[in-house]
Amino acid sequence: MGIRFILMVNKQGQTRLAQYYEYLTLEERRALEGEIVRKCLARNEQQCSFVEHRNYKIVYRRYASLFFLVGVDNDENELAILEFIHLLVETMDRHFGNVCELDIMFHLEKAHFMLEEMVMNGCIVETSKSNILSPIQLMDKTS
Repeated sequence: MGIRFILMVNKQGQTRLAQYYEYLTLEERRALEGEIVRKCLARNEQQCSFVEHRNYKIVYRRYASLFFLVGVDNDENELAILEFIHLLVETMDRHFGNVCELDIMFHLEKAHFMLEEMVMNGCIVETSKSNILSPIQLMDKTS
């Protein structure tokens, strides 16, 4: 299994979306998120986007006011995960039109649905933006 969790966090450190692909209790999740968010938000833009924390490698990237953090196994390719983050942002941009924190807050179920289309059990299974968005567009048409 490659990806362990995906977090979307604002500049103040508030988690806007969390998706876990391994079991952690609520207390463990809260503690892990707090530690990782503090560590990543404290870094400046000149530092690299990879951080090792506990038994995870954290790959993160900032887009506007949102930080996208992905926790992966230590043997996972960091650049591939950065590309995955970029694909996720481009997919959300295509659907929401320049995705922002409010889009995630008000359409949380769509953001989770996009992630579920892209990642299954910690493995990236879909990279085509049109394939990811077509079920969501069908749901939008019927509602």
